[in-house]
Amino acid sequence: MSTNLDHATPQVGPPLWLLAEVTYACPLHCVFCYNPVDFAQHGQELTTQQWIHVLRDARAAGSVQCGFSGGEPLVRDDLEELVAEAHKLGFYTNLLTSGIGFTPERAKALKLAGLDHVQLSFQDSTRELNDFLSHTKTYALKQKAADLIKSNGWPMVLNCVVHRLNIDYIDKIIELAVDLGAEYLELANSQYYSWAQLNRDGLMPSREQLVRAEHITNTYREKLGDKLKIFFVVPDYYETRPKKCMNGWGNVFLTITPDGTALPCHTAKMIKHLDFPNVKNMSVKDIWYESKPFNHYRGDAWMKEPCSSCPEKTKDLGGCRCQALMLTGDAANADPVCDKSPHHQVVQDALALAQLPDEKRVDIKPLIFRDSINSKKLSKVE
Repeated sequence: MSTNLDHATPQVGPPLWLLAEVTYACPLHCVFCYNPVDFAQHGQELTTQQWIHVLRDARAAGSVQCGFSGGEPLVRDDLEELVAEAHKLGFYTNLLTSGIGFTPERAKALKLAGLDHVQLSFQDSTRELNDFLSHTKTYALKQKAADLIKSNGWPMVLNCVVHRLNIDYIDKIIELAVDLGAEYLELANSQYYSWAQLNRDGLMPSREQLVRAEHITNTYREKLGDKLKIFFVVPDYYETRPKKCMNGWGNVFLTITPDGTALPCHTAKMIKHLDFPNVKNMSVKDIWYESKPFNHYRGDAWMKEPCSSCPEKTKDLGGCRCQALMLTGDAANADPVCDKSPHHQVVQDALALAQLPDEKRVDIKPLIFRDSINSKKLSKVE
């Protein structure tokens, strides 16, 4: 690490939050999915025993919370066994699911296994748009999943990715959450990575839409009080400063992908010059503390100008490395969301397009749905 007094030497704590992406298989085809665009080309999934080893290894390295995600984690018929192992090890366990495959039998088995928390995703408040955005007929199945969450005593946590195609119905989404008995609702404006980046021009809301949606959300917050806690996440592009991505590179968050690749965030594998380690041949402890990729963007010694001399660099650590790569071609550049970035204009150009009314957006490409056929085609193009 750099000994330059202008740079902070990072104090590395344990990987507190483990995200176990147990599969990329999914019955949905969402246009905003954060799974890698080339997911169909990735290696074979870890076996049950390999995942159990990961859980034990991560717990020994200091992880305390484990989220089971995908794809759709319920596709794996060993999910209950993995949850039971995580529970036995002392993890707080969280299932992030579309609800497809969440039958009464599996809900009971997961409850017995010790699952602590379920986050259920909806695409919209109406059957028509929910099913269009996921390219499946799943709205009724999601409602059944919500009933199972309530009947098994889990906290009702709903997530809805918000974008240009559903943001005007945000009041209906909130009312759906109330009708389902949700305690928490995350209105997560789409962040533009992976499939959402491919579809960005069709998904980016206008500033007018965003302001209106936030006003409606605040009105419901006042009206509902503690009955429903609502989180409204603004798209990065509408900020003037970037977020401290994943609370900082390699600071808290550890993702293990279906084939065992270890990443400091969901999408970091797009940074091709970093050879990310795999849990098949390296311990979680060594991955976290010793591997070159996990240390590469820790702290601020790696920064170029304007970040390296910015008085705010400890607040945001330069923003998101993946976003910098996607929008500028260099992961070490300042996140273009920041208005101090020399590349900020690329964000401004995207926002200018979003402000146009739909009738003037005639050159917008059709949405590309997340599926293995499109993944293979796009992998060949890359």
